[in-house]
Amino acid sequence: MLAQRGKEISIRVAGVELMNSRDHSSEDELGRQSAARITSAKAPRVLIGGLGFGFTLRAALDALPAEAKVDVVELVPAIVRWNRTILAELAGNPLADPRVTVIEDDVKNVIEKATGYDAIVLDVDNGPNPIYDGNADLYKRRGLSAAKAALAHGGWLAVWSSFSSKTFTTWLRDVGFHSELVTLKSKFKGGPTHYVWFARRP
Repeated sequence: MLAQRGKEISIRVAGVELMNSRDHSSEDELGRQSAARITSAKAPRVLIGGLGFGFTLRAALDALPAEAKVDVVELVPAIVRWNRTILAELAGNPLADPRVTVIEDDVKNVIEKATGYDAIVLDVDNGPNPIYDGNADLYKRRGLSAAKAALAHGGWLAVWSSFSSKTFTTWLRDVGFHSELVTLKSKFKGGPTHYVWFARRP
């Protein structure tokens, strides 16, 4: 369900707020820093899991070269439809960018069949401790191994989270990633702190 209070827009499912438009600084940094880490590919291929309001996608597009190709995977068709219509201007209409391909599917299914991405950027659910059980496997060792296999050598996996986790850092190491955990402070006083793991495939 799409809801609005003043200028603030939120998306809720079964009464739970999945996201809101008030503070998207962590999504902006997720997209920007993910793109900035791709230094060896002239025409990078990027997979973004989770469209949301399009802020992560917009930030990545602004930092990527004209030759880049970005696949955005979104499970909920309504979110894609809203981003093409009533929410289009919120992030500068990123779905209109010719570099973007939208895939309506579970990102886990797409990753399991994928190869050769220079970056995979996950902004799905709550991070490695998801609210919805169906997303849990994406963050466990099996899902991380699939993400590693879907990356080119030297490629990056970026994972947004609402919390830090030593266990998740261990799992990344266990499957062969070299990872760094970045802390992202809210631009609003008293706002939430978010975290992003940047994990490189050797």
